[in-house]
Amino acid sequence: MGKVMYTMSVSVDGFVETAGGDLDWSFPDAALHRHFNERERGVDIYLYGRRLYENMVAYWPMADENPVAPAFEIEYARIWKAKKKIVFSKTLTQVGWNVQLFKGDIAAEIHRLKAQPGRDMSVGGANLAATFMRLGLIDEYSLYVFPVILGGGKPMFPALPAPIDLELVETRRFASGIVLLKWVNKESA
Repeated sequence: MGKVMYTMSVSVDGFVETAGGDLDWSFPDAALHRHFNERERGVDIYLYGRRLYENMVAYWPMADENPVAPAFEIEYARIWKAKKKIVFSKTLTQVGWNVQLFKGDIAAEIHRLKAQPGRDMSVGGANLAATFMRLGLIDEYSLYVFPVILGGGKPMFPALPAPIDLELVETRRFASGIVLLKWVNKESA
């Protein structure tokens, strides 16, 4: 059975982007990017909302052809392109190659995918992750806490009808001052 992982870069005060939608504060350095690349190798399927899908597809399909791109970006682009992607959107009518558009029952689809062997999935985007949280679909939370206080913006976590009990399974401090905090959902464990 696969698991659903929610991984995000987050400010110390819990935001994933500024009030103006800026993400510049969260760009990883080379060491962290290499760590992300290694982590992404274990993902079988990316689960995206419309907005994150559009941001990813605007850059990554051709990033490995950029002659001035750093090696870690080229590596990530190749990892990303090889993975299956599912976009959960009510507004999109079509998506690109190696991508499936899904408009049905999210919980039923995730349970179906989790029942397949070797199907670890990464949910991307705070809005889609909020839906997954409310449906009890996330098994693992990885927060990369950046040493910055944004003072406002888009929160990583939505208001929830009930607490989600977690167990801390990993911590790691990177030379840049970023801290990884990884928890598993006790109900999924």
